[in-house]
Amino acid sequence: MTAQTASEIAVEPTAEPTTVPRLQGPSVHMRALITWLAIFPLVSVGMLLLGPVMEPLHPVLRALVLTAFVVPTAVYLVVPRLMAGHGALTRKAVERAAQRAARKSA
Repeated sequence: MTAQTASEIAVEPTAEPTTVPRLQGPSVHMRALITWLAIFPLVSVGMLLLGPVMEPLHPVLRALVLTAFVVPTAVYLVVPRLMAGHGALTRKAVERAAQRAARKSA
């Protein structure tokens, strides 16, 4: 009996692996649209709520304060939820297309 290293031991699959079609992520254009859908309402609401308070401040400082609230909110809360919603809609569309194709071929 010889000692074998982990890289020398071949693992044979016991059954054929099931292949689940993996959906690709959204295109760069769809990601841009999703990001815009997150940013625009947040900036609009932020300007309405913080505008009167920040009116005496310099415009650059106003932009700094506004983006300090908008960017983390968009990145950590809104965009992930929109991406999850887009993924769910895409999966449903793929499943419906597969069902239609299966009915057509039967």
